[in-house]
Amino acid sequence: MMTVNWFRAPAPVARRVRAYFAPVNRVTQTPARFDPAAQGDFALDSPPTPWVDLGWIQSFTRKSTSKTAPLLTGIPAAPLDQVRETLEAHVSFEFFSWTKLTMALATGSQHMNLLTGGAVEAQQGSTASLVQLGTGDENNFAAGSMIAVDADYSGQTGFVGAPISGAYVRQPIADQDYIRRVTFNVGLVASVNSTSLTLATPLPGGAPASNAKIQAIAGFVDREGGSFYQEWSGLFVVEGTQSERIFFHYPRLQSAVGAEEVSSPLDTKHSTGLARTLLKSKFMALPVTDPMDGERVLCYRSFLPAPNALI
Repeated sequence: MMTVNWFRAPAPVARRVRAYFAPVNRVTQTPARFDPAAQGDFALDSPPTPWVDLGWIQSFTRKSTSKTAPLLTGIPAAPLDQVRETLEAHVSFEFFSWTKLTMALATGSQHMNLLTGGAVEAQQGSTASLVQLGTGDENNFAAGSMIAVDADYSGQTGFVGAPISGAYVRQPIADQDYIRRVTFNVGLVASVNSTSLTLATPLPGGAPASNAKIQAIAGFVDREGGSFYQEWSGLFVVEGTQSERIFFHYPRLQSAVGAEEVSSPLDTKHSTGLARTLLKSKFMALPVTDPMDGERVLCYRSFLPAPNALI
């Protein structure tokens, strides 16, 4: 008689879940793809392009609300097979950090930059990490300040913002700075000299376009309501204590609720009154067509076993 060892592949043990997001091309509805076979061993602090590391999250919950129904045949009717009536799934969790991107993801509407001062042109030779300035323009910026880099708004409608759509304009508006107001192409100034700005991290959109301008920002703001929905590709990684990994890849996630926060006490044993304010988020998964076989799917769940683990 063969003896089966049911404990040779124990359930993964993990402390936390890590979140990564990548922009969806809203014009073409093209999501970011993730291939766990080729990319699954990436360093968690250095995700593959175009994924952006948003750190650890808590209270990660995913739920499928897809509905199936029996396909009946015969007299009296009896189930012959079953079919999917609807495809629907939700993901919810809490962000530990407040950044432009986490705030945008945790709200269902436009997320905007608080502009300060006027815009100046980004000069030729600018890169994603070094923005060239015109004569005297260095006086508009200081080390430690934040900037938005994008084109002037010129009356166009549709999705605006490069390379990530920050809003959808239904009718022309009178605001030359509007694209910089909603752009995700922002950076932190590490140092300033008479000819350039050195950034702490590269601009998400890469080197500024030839028509881009630079404008200082003081912070961020979002609104409750509106008709625009944030849409991103999501990747959630559970790393086990034996280096095994579980991936949940959602090609298209749209914010499903408005802005919401949750208070998490720092000391549960003593009444210090100190609490961490976390961003609470919930998303609806939208379907994509798998190019392999044409099936419509919401999520891919992948598992990479620990090295030398029995399978």
